[in-house]
Order: sequence, then structure tokens, then C-alpha cells
Amino acid sequence: MSDPLRRIDAMVEEDTLPSPQVRQQLRLAAGLTQAEVAAAIGVQRVAVARWEAGLTQPHRGNRLKYAHLLRKLAAKHPDAVEGAPDEG
Repeated sequence: MSDPLRRIDAMVEEDTLPSPQVRQQLRLAAGLTQAEVAAAIGVQRVAVARWEAGLTQPHRGNRLKYAHLLRKLAAKHPDAVEGAPDEG
């Protein structure tokens, strides 16, 4: 695969988010509060609450950070995401 195609794949994959329910499950499995997740990403707690409720989606920069955090949490807590669909 050529380099441009790999970069495109990486862009798509690195910001793919799980369903809102799984986002919450991952946070709870890690013992984190919405405020702690918000502080790590650099947003207000209400933003994380809206993301977990499926009311809004994070903007590109925050989406990348949030997706990265969720991937790390999923690796540590695979039971929280078993059989869950991804959201684009």
C-alpha cells in the first residue's frame, strides 16, 4: 500500500469511536469520572456527558484525543467492549 493510502487509513482508524454506551462502559471500567476524562482531553465535563449520551460528537482534535483514550481503556478493559459495534 502506498504511503498516502496508509495515512488516509490511519486518519480514519485513529478517530473511530465506539458507541456512546461503550464509551461510558470503558470510563466506568477504568474507574474514571466524566470530569477526569474531560480534564485529560481538555474539555468541560458536560462535553463528555453529551458524548456518552450520544447527543453530540467531539470535534476533530478532541475526537482524536478521546479515541486515543478509549483505545487505551479498551486494551486494559476488553470485557467492556466485547461485541460492541463501532461508530464512525
